[in-house]
Amino acid sequence: MALVAQQIVNGIVVGSTYALFALGFTLIFGVLHVLNLAHGAVFMWGAFTGLFAVTALGLPLPAAFAVAMLAAGLLSVLVDAVAFRPLRRRGSPEFAAIISSLGVAQILMSAAQIASNTQVQRFPFGTFPIVFYQVFGLRVSLQQIVIVGSVAVLVAALLAFLFATSFGRQIRAVAISERTASLLGVNPGAVHALTFFLCGALAGAAGVIIGIAFNSVHFLMGEPYLLRGFVVIVLGGLGSVAGAVVGGLLFGMIQTLSVAFLSSALSDAILFGLLFVILLLRPSGFFGTLRREIRVVRQ
Repeated sequence: MALVAQQIVNGIVVGSTYALFALGFTLIFGVLHVLNLAHGAVFMWGAFTGLFAVTALGLPLPAAFAVAMLAAGLLSVLVDAVAFRPLRRRGSPEFAAIISSLGVAQILMSAAQIASNTQVQRFPFGTFPIVFYQVFGLRVSLQQIVIVGSVAVLVAALLAFLFATSFGRQIRAVAISERTASLLGVNPGAVHALTFFLCGALAGAAGVIIGIAFNSVHFLMGEPYLLRGFVVIVLGGLGSVAGAVVGGLLFGMIQTLSVAFLSSALSDAILFGLLFVILLLRPSGFFGTLRREIRVVRQ
């Protein structure tokens, strides 16, 4: 029983990182109704920026974290300007935007490959203190506590921004109907840029957290998270912030439990099998309301 509880705790930690990555992924879909396949590359560059801020600039970890979020947010806005905005202006189909973002992702990964000389980069020893606690018989590290706490703060901040500020209300209005929002005086272009900045900042935060957790920063680190992030947002419901959080936590717990009690080789098979079953029972995911609203508006 103690082993199960320990793995659930580990799953919450892992799942919180998936949730943080998926938040930006699903928010872009909710507003622009398109998948941003460059999100993983922005996540990866956030990790590299945090590493650079610590090693080259000598910044403390909290400052490096903030720098990485800012840099990744600006990079995400650039991705929008290059891969999405020109196609929106021409009224191109959504599939064209997906392919365009994939091309930008490859460029960003190639740039990181050249910059890192294809080598795995690591944070200096002692960047984060190695401390463990015994809590109700469970072994919990300071790093795990900080990861879950940081993700919780970022999720709460995002929800507060979306539901308690004027900019957040504008984002939600554009997500439901861009045409109606523009008639009410909302500037869709500014909303798109702000949305991409927020999503990039969240991806950058996730990149630094995961880079430190595994002490590994690599130009390909975004690819597996892009796939897992897609599974998470499909589970939770495309475009749903709450769904991304619930889906991420569920994904993380199932992954850690399956690795601990079955086999790491079966982990992905179990996860994708579960995805298949859930989509059969509930095609819109756990929180698929926004997707239904979009469908109604388009009709």
